[in-house]
Amino acid sequence: MAEARKHRVVTQLGNQGHSSDSIRRLCEWVWAGAIGNVHTVYAGCGEFKEVYCQKNNLSKLDQKYDIPPTLDYDLWLGPAQYRPYTPFWVHWNWRGWLPFGTGAIGDWFCHVVDPAFWALHLNAPTTVRAEVLDYDPKVHGLTYPPGTKVTFEFPAREGRGPVKLIWHDGNIPIPRPEGLPEDDDVPRTGDVLGGDKGMIVHGSHGAGGCHLQPQEVREQWTGPRSPAPSIPRVRGHHWDWLEAIRMGRQAGSNFEYGGKLTQTALLGLIAIRFPGETLRWDDRAGRFANKREANALLNPPDRKGWRL
Repeated sequence: MAEARKHRVVTQLGNQGHSSDSIRRLCEWVWAGAIGNVHTVYAGCGEFKEVYCQKNNLSKLDQKYDIPPTLDYDLWLGPAQYRPYTPFWVHWNWRGWLPFGTGAIGDWFCHVVDPAFWALHLNAPTTVRAEVLDYDPKVHGLTYPPGTKVTFEFPAREGRGPVKLIWHDGNIPIPRPEGLPEDDDVPRTGDVLGGDKGMIVHGSHGAGGCHLQPQEVREQWTGPRSPAPSIPRVRGHHWDWLEAIRMGRQAGSNFEYGGKLTQTALLGLIAIRFPGETLRWDDRAGRFANKREANALLNPPDRKGWRL
């Protein structure tokens, strides 16, 4: 982010849902007070469980394989530390291996949590705590758990109260929040924003399918009673970035915003390495205040010859 500011470049994170109309409508509902003070966000991803947890392939990593002639393995590794080639971590599976991918939380958090992060003016959590299913980091540390629950605590800010954001993935689905009508589905991949006057339910990538609950709140804030649009609409994510370059402004999901969103996801990823422990994050210092071992994971070294 500092480099982007220094060189005055126009930046855009690749969470394309940030440019949707639905995420803007969600923000306008929250800012107009449709669901009152939002205190809890239930978020999660139930996709590609067999990709993000590679426990079944851990025992196969000692097998020796020739590098295919069609693969430039050195280029494929990039800045990651050298490890002998195995077909079990190329193609799609790299997402589920810690040296190369960031698991479900790294892949999906910035798509799923983007609406809440924007609407609630979130910045950095003060604490992060992970709970995992059938996973020991000392044994399975090269991959990710079959199920994860990560709780982020955000402080009060800008006239809003504190927020608890609870991330779920794999075999730990989003639970049914109290007050969500039985005829409404809990998102497999998406969010439920819980406020003291109601809730908003939506899917991934820009709050797809977002709607208000319960019915009386929905009737009060939709149709002709919808809040007047206050956020400019854009034609798409690439268009927004190109238009920002042309107009000399920043794009919607620029690095100042997207960097903090991404940082939050990665703090959750680190917490998975220390299940059951509450890690206190000092954002000003850029370090954990109570876990030296967690700080050691913040800036993994690049492989020689690949430093940016």
